[in-house]
Amino acid sequence: MFAVVNGRLTSWLLRSHGLARIYGTRLTSTQKTSKSSSEENAAVAADLAEIKECKLPPESRKTEPRLQIVRVYRWNPEKQHVKPHIQQFTVDLNKCGTMVLDVLTLIKAEHDPTLSFRRSCREGICGNCSMNINGVNTLACITKVEESAKPLVIYPLPHTYVIRDLVPDLRQFFDQFRAIDPYLKRPGEDNILGVRQVLQSTRDRKKLDGLHECIMCACCTYACPPYWWLGDKYLGPAVLLQAYRWVIDSRDMAHKERLGKLRDFYSIYRCHTIFNCTKTCPKGLNPGKAIAQLKRLLAGLTKKEEPDIETPIPDPCHGKEQYQYGKD
Repeated sequence: MFAVVNGRLTSWLLRSHGLARIYGTRLTSTQKTSKSSSEENAAVAADLAEIKECKLPPESRKTEPRLQIVRVYRWNPEKQHVKPHIQQFTVDLNKCGTMVLDVLTLIKAEHDPTLSFRRSCREGICGNCSMNINGVNTLACITKVEESAKPLVIYPLPHTYVIRDLVPDLRQFFDQFRAIDPYLKRPGEDNILGVRQVLQSTRDRKKLDGLHECIMCACCTYACPPYWWLGDKYLGPAVLLQAYRWVIDSRDMAHKERLGKLRDFYSIYRCHTIFNCTKTCPKGLNPGKAIAQLKRLLAGLTKKEEPDIETPIPDPCHGKEQYQYGKD
């Protein structure tokens, strides 16, 4: 009883009677228990207060605004008398999510509905929202906004023809992507493709890691200085990464044809290994390494390995019981 009501009096009595050694451990544990229980009560009270605040409607919550200055590139081709310019907005970060794309969505919803930009998946998969944020080519949907006194500066991808505001013209980029034939080629099997499996070993499949993850957002391509100068002839990092992905695939049988298309003065040899592409890739890929491997294949320093598992061409003489393909 004295330990609870008056700890000092109890400890003095125990010391005076020589009983401190016996009951010291018990008193210490009692004091620790009371301290831990008070901390738990305080934590529970804080959680209940936070839950209560979350249930309140947004307009009734008392939160200080987190203002952030955002500067956005603007240009409207329909207004020919208005030159490209930078428009400044002041955004309350409490009203939107944590990513740059959320900030742009808030600006379009509450400040200026004429702002144009691309978006789709919001998860870093489609590559539509690629733009230049604070001097770095990246995806707006996976770039977090950090509250700062410095303004958030947003431009379209550099060295592109701008359709409107943050929407670049990527027709040349995708035309070059289509030119490398980004699909599986197996000459002589046109009539049976998709009918039976084309096998691939685990080791051969691992060769595609770091290549197939490319989402064709064009961040690396428009961060490459040689592409700025010779974009109409040089294919650029993203397209060459995809080209190497199909050349090295063990299931593809047209790697010599693919390498022959790259054997000219501009398609691949304009790469000066600046590695801007590797630094800016939002998926953490290494296009510079893929281009170096393509150069080694073209120079004959390396050769494509034979596949571990070969899928033979079906023999139609065995009849439909063994290989079901074609029309009846």
